[in-house]
Amino acid sequence: MSKTNKYLINVCIVAVLSALGFVLDRFLSINTSAVKINLAFIPAAFAAILLGPVCAACVWGLTDLIGAILLPFGPYHPGFTVCAALMGAVYGVFLYNKRPDFKQNKVMYLFNMVVPVLINCIVLGLFINTFWISMLYSSKTYWGFFASRLIEYAILVPVQLAVIPVLITLSARLKKQFRFLG
Repeated sequence: MSKTNKYLINVCIVAVLSALGFVLDRFLSINTSAVKINLAFIPAAFAAILLGPVCAACVWGLTDLIGAILLPFGPYHPGFTVCAALMGAVYGVFLYNKRPDFKQNKVMYLFNMVVPVLINCIVLGLFINTFWISMLYSSKTYWGFFASRLIEYAILVPVQLAVIPVLITLSARLKKQFRFLG
């Protein structure tokens, strides 16, 4: 397969996964003033597993940007989009081309599964996105927002740790079916 065809297929996959992420984020989420629970990480994690960090960053960044433009939850802040793209890149760095049997090696499982989830949820999601929220609403109560978002990430961390191995298994099956993915 030529490089042009592979590039075109990757662009199409990124577009479809971004659209799916938009739907999961804006229509199929629980969104209250304190907690936002959704499965919008699934398309970005899937892109990370199949296509790598750059495509995963594009998927999550585009998902956030399109959602902020079409159906905003509040005023737009570019920090959220940058964090979203970084989250996709983190998943790509740790999950790209992983085989479903890597769970047998506990050290690699810990490194490739738990570390990116904790980086994304704790560092980027809880600390940095909470900072953007407090900055956006010119609030001096960073720790108040932080405490309210602890519930969100206490739910999201185990959900992500449960879903990502399923995505790795699914991607391995897709790569066998469709040779242009591998």
